[in-house]
Amino acid sequence: MPVTELRVSNYRSIKDLTLPLKRANIITGPNGCGKSNLYQSMALVRAAALGELAKALSDEGGIPSVLWAGAGKAGPVRIHLGVSVDEFDYDLEIGLPQVAGHSAFGADPQIKSEVVSIRENNKKILILDRGKHSCSVRNSSGEKETYRLALYDGESALSQIVDSKRFPILDDVRRKLRKWRFYHGFRSDLHSPLRYPQPGIRTFVMAADGLDVAAALQTIIENGDDHGLQNAVSDAFPGAVLGTSSPGGGFEITLKIPGMLRPLRAKELSDGQLRYLCLVAALMSPTPAPLIALNEPETSLHEDLLSPLARLCALTASQTQLWITTHSQKFATELSELISVTPIALEKVDGETVRAGRDRRIYYSVENP
Repeated sequence: MPVTELRVSNYRSIKDLTLPLKRANIITGPNGCGKSNLYQSMALVRAAALGELAKALSDEGGIPSVLWAGAGKAGPVRIHLGVSVDEFDYDLEIGLPQVAGHSAFGADPQIKSEVVSIRENNKKILILDRGKHSCSVRNSSGEKETYRLALYDGESALSQIVDSKRFPILDDVRRKLRKWRFYHGFRSDLHSPLRYPQPGIRTFVMAADGLDVAAALQTIIENGDDHGLQNAVSDAFPGAVLGTSSPGGGFEITLKIPGMLRPLRAKELSDGQLRYLCLVAALMSPTPAPLIALNEPETSLHEDLLSPLARLCALTASQTQLWITTHSQKFATELSELISVTPIALEKVDGETVRAGRDRRIYYSVENP
């Protein structure tokens, strides 16, 4: 179920944006142009479905830190996040709370409006309609009913109304959004936990921080495409064979390099080797995701690893929708040629993220791989 459209307003450098999406999407541009803001806006939609919106916004400094503050601001400003995923639309408006009297939580988000709708026969049917003082939901019989239980206004109704039998469509929307995966970066310093044995279980989806990368790779070896995994490793490090060891019950990456008498342990790998293996684990999960978003995956990678990474992303794009932001022109060019994608270059004009050399509406079209 690919995402067909992203809608963002009043979020950081994004004043007003409607972005059509295809199976593969590559965003390029200089530092500070707003690439990561677009990435994070997608991540916030998933956070809303998970019931983690307040924390995600708090991690960014709270609502006052993420609201659009540029020219044209007049009156109350609300962040608008919206996505279209095949047959359904989800839209969320978030603003500052209206707290009577003094409160230490004045920077908490408050949901001002939330709508879930499905499209049938060129008509929109409301499934969830949440306003300031009420919330209605369409039940399994197709009837609208007022939701009587109290909802915390700092989190989405989508995450709080959990009843698959009574509200099956709402449950389906929530499940689809929760399956999205986001990978922003992996610690590769000498003291990174990724370099040491970690307790692990069979791991079909690697964590966002890559802490369980060894267990995730071993799961691919046993339950996924081991042949494809080894090909991806050998493509990047010719002749190398990936494995894991379990000293003391933990899981640790090993990499057998031609000419070396023993496999390298995780603590002996270069930053680029370790980060590339994390990307392999993310992209080759035995449980494909409907959407995988990578923010600057080329970070700390040697230029020689960009072509293997592009080939790995191209293979993943055959079964998973990709969203990739990158500074690397080489990586963007090679990936675009492999999967027939036209990348978009962004820039910032008067504090607003815009398409480089074009108008202020960011859009682009790509072909399905």
